[in-house]
Formats: sequence, structure tokens, C-alpha cells
Amino acid sequence: MSLAEAKEGREIKIVSIKVGLQAAKRLSDLGLIPDTKIKVLKKAIFGPIEIELRGSKLVLGRGLANKIFAE
Repeated sequence: MSLAEAKEGREIKIVSIKVGLQAAKRLSDLGLIPDTKIKVLKKAIFGPIEIELRGSKLVLGRGLANKIFAE
């Protein structure tokens, strides 16, 4: 499933990220890499998704969240 499909309040583990080189580097700099556990905090109906990663809160656009796959 993609990050955009995950339910609020659920903790998930990133399996893969299907983005271009620049986006992959940016996500890696933020700590979003495969095998990282994150928690989905809030999801807007058509908007961004707020996650928690190692105690920090991040907001990702839905387009980017659709390219991050988790289990």
C-alpha cells in the first residue's frame, strides 16, 4: 500500500520509494528511507499527510505520499 492509503494513527514501515533522484535525495535527507518506521498522524481528504518520524512531524503532499510504499 502507499503512504496515502495508510489509515490515521497507524504505524507503518517504509518498503520502497518510487521517485526521481532529487526527490529521493530530499526524502533521504529527511530520514525517509526503506525500513524506517513512521506513524500517520493526519490525512486531509485531498491534501497533505502529516507523519511522525523519529519524534519529528513532517507534512508530505499527497502526490509524493502516493510514491512511498509501506507495509
